[in-house]
Amino acid sequence: MWSRYRAAGRLLSLSRSLNQKSWRWKSVSANERALQYTIGEQIHGFTVEQVTAVPELFLTAVKLSHDNTGARYLHVAREDSNNLFSIQFRTTPMDSTGVPHILEHTVLCGSQKYPCRDPFFKMLNRSLSTFMNAFTASDYTLYPFSTQNPKDFQNLLSVYLDAAFFPCLRQLDFWQEGWRLEHENPTDPETPLVFKGVVFNEMKGAFTDNERLFAQHLQNKLLPDHTYGVISGGDPLSIPDLTWEQLKQFHATHYHPSNSRFFTYGNFPLEKHLKQIHEEALVKFQRIESNTDIPKQKLWENPREHCIKCGLDSFAADPSKQTTVSVSYLLTDITDTFETFTLSLLSSLLVDGPNSPFYKALIESGVGTDFSPDVGFNGSTRDAYFSVGLQGIAERDVDTVKQIIARTVDEVIVKGFEEDRIEALLHKIEIQLKHQSTSFGLALTSYIASCWNQDGDPVELLKIADKVARFRQCLKENPRFLQEKVETYFKDNPHRLTLSMSPEEAYYDKQAKMEAEKLKQKISALSGEEKKQIFEKGLELIALQSKSEDTSCLPALKVSDIEPKIPFTVLETTLAADEIPVQYCAQPTNGVVYFRAVSSLNTLPEELKPYVPLFCNVITKMGCGALDYREQAQKIELKTGGMSVSPHIIPDDSHLDVYEQGVLFSSLCLDRNLPDMMHLWSEIFNNPRFEEEEHFRVLVKKTAQELSNGIPDCGHLYASIRASKNLTPSGELQEMFSGMDQVKLMKRIAEMSDIKPVLRKLPRIKKYLLNSDNIRCSVNAAPQQISEASKEVEKFIKGITKSKKERKPVRPHVIEKSSEVKPVGHEMLNSLQITRKLINFSFEDHLANFTSVHADKCTLNAVFCK
Repeated sequence: MWSRYRAAGRLLSLSRSLNQKSWRWKSVSANERALQYTIGEQIHGFTVEQVTAVPELFLTAVKLSHDNTGARYLHVAREDSNNLFSIQFRTTPMDSTGVPHILEHTVLCGSQKYPCRDPFFKMLNRSLSTFMNAFTASDYTLYPFSTQNPKDFQNLLSVYLDAAFFPCLRQLDFWQEGWRLEHENPTDPETPLVFKGVVFNEMKGAFTDNERLFAQHLQNKLLPDHTYGVISGGDPLSIPDLTWEQLKQFHATHYHPSNSRFFTYGNFPLEKHLKQIHEEALVKFQRIESNTDIPKQKLWENPREHCIKCGLDSFAADPSKQTTVSVSYLLTDITDTFETFTLSLLSSLLVDGPNSPFYKALIESGVGTDFSPDVGFNGSTRDAYFSVGLQGIAERDVDTVKQIIARTVDEVIVKGFEEDRIEALLHKIEIQLKHQSTSFGLALTSYIASCWNQDGDPVELLKIADKVARFRQCLKENPRFLQEKVETYFKDNPHRLTLSMSPEEAYYDKQAKMEAEKLKQKISALSGEEKKQIFEKGLELIALQSKSEDTSCLPALKVSDIEPKIPFTVLETTLAADEIPVQYCAQPTNGVVYFRAVSSLNTLPEELKPYVPLFCNVITKMGCGALDYREQAQKIELKTGGMSVSPHIIPDDSHLDVYEQGVLFSSLCLDRNLPDMMHLWSEIFNNPRFEEEEHFRVLVKKTAQELSNGIPDCGHLYASIRASKNLTPSGELQEMFSGMDQVKLMKRIAEMSDIKPVLRKLPRIKKYLLNSDNIRCSVNAAPQQISEASKEVEKFIKGITKSKKERKPVRPHVIEKSSEVKPVGHEMLNSLQITRKLINFSFEDHLANFTSVHADKCTLNAVFCK
């Protein structure tokens, strides 16, 4: 997935910002209001087509259509104050000029009502938005925003509607955002002409990422007949072929209400949304035939193979092993929601975790370092597909990988899947349905986008409980249900692509040569007058970019629009085992218990510090107590929603030289599984297993490969971390844990022939971290679960090791959390409030997607973010 967050992505804390006028309708729940709509009811130019309650997600879906234009509308009513809007257009380019991507950028450069440049940025300090962005996928473009304030929602909706339907699309904006010829020094006509442009340069950078390059070719080669055979984001060698006139024409045919899908989510009244959308935009259009349908891919009669080249990876653990190969299978139409659901579950069973057949056969074979890019199920295109393979292999091992994949498919058809693994997967769905997320609306719009884009039923897609019940029934009636799917879609499927990618030393030189040839062609076609105009336009663009703008045309919130008070979250801090602080927060968690703990790094010897990220990465994957690593993984999937460990560095807000360092332990589970989850933590703290040297080597290689793959996409983050290294003590530690120093360390460890010296460091780190000396905990649970949770946390703390001797802090300027607790009224509060970020209760990063088991990946081809 490509990503580029250029506009806004500010996530605010959970504070309500509701207009006082809205309090009248808060007394009736959003679901109750939605259920009062009737089929055929007409509201502000729209007609209600369907009203469906989805109790497992605590929402009611209302499907409507616009009478004059045919625009489709889905409103999801839910008691959630973080309301979301999105508008989606089906964008189906037939070439690789990047027209939908460049259009996504250009429409955000000003509109008829708001002609100032880049209103997204300008709205940041005029809004309380919790999210603003834009995305270009393989076959659609999506513009979402979210906010908790009703007036802010109206303001942002006005800006988004005008940008989408009435953009200025000025030629200078096209040159700035798309591509242009310009002198190397725009003020000196004697300097050579070169290609410039935001999207042009973005895509040049994007294709230096070998994983992205591989995924792009995979989609293009597997689905070659229509829009998926081109690059929606743009090929740098094709982008200069796009003209301003073609851009405007693409907008006229694709950004029309007849080709649009509106989505709103939350507890704001639907009628207000419909009225504003109708009056500010849709009333000005009439229905047209959009002609953007995507046909099904014509099935092949025989499998195909392709080989591509890429650049060398200087951070590869083994320079002689930089080849990637995968086998991909075309599956089913994504509008068949149950078949898609089944195949996504099947994909998880095949590739997820150390107990999956392909993990055992490929990752643990030692042939490569990690799965190939875009592994697993991909439901972002009209026809879904599955891909599996290896990266970090020697070129001579391509056939070996193909043989392993074919053999594994045969074995799965014969043996099937263990019942516990299927139950663990269904448990994962159950816990994800119950998990409450502040970005649930954004996750929903992403989840339904691809299926709805192909005219699938988005409401049917939301009925997860029905699909789970049907899936169980299919298994009950036919124990070979999943094996037959493997046979049909994998064994007997002729639409199968084997794609291999090998590095070429002169790859980037060849790319530069092709760009130079393209540039030469463009320049040779220019007349003297056109060259003069290029120079003048370059100066005009500089003047436009330097000009200060009047932003008074943009809407803004007033103080009176903002609720004067925010709800106070009641926290209770007590001492467990008479000395360990535990913070409790009673919340309506829907039967889920959230546990976090922080263990201090203050006493850890300096020579062990660089290995802390590796320790965090492997401590829940090596086995514990009587469980080996496979059994541990199975138990975690069956009893929890995930257990993670990560470095924890929090600078003090007031003193740059002071910070807190530690390790953060995070997990969640259904309330019925709380004893099992805490027992797993007890075993991890008391009896971690470090004897599996070969499995440790697999984890090291996988981690090193992932870090290397992430460099092209995160170069700016690595640069930022490195820049802060010498500014503050916490910056130095961030570089050690998360910067290029850590990338280089993991590369060196992955290259070691004898990995035992590193493995022996883990028990030493364990002695300093996995004890009760410098730990504090937090629990979020429903009020009725707090008592039971406190008993389990007390049992956990009493059961973990306590150091026999006192250890002194290594760095005196590091924050020490006090365990002293004193009563304040009826609450128990920690006496030392040095760090205001004690424990963040947001689990957004834990379940960023609606459900990773069956949610669509945004796109294989690309998701480009404004």
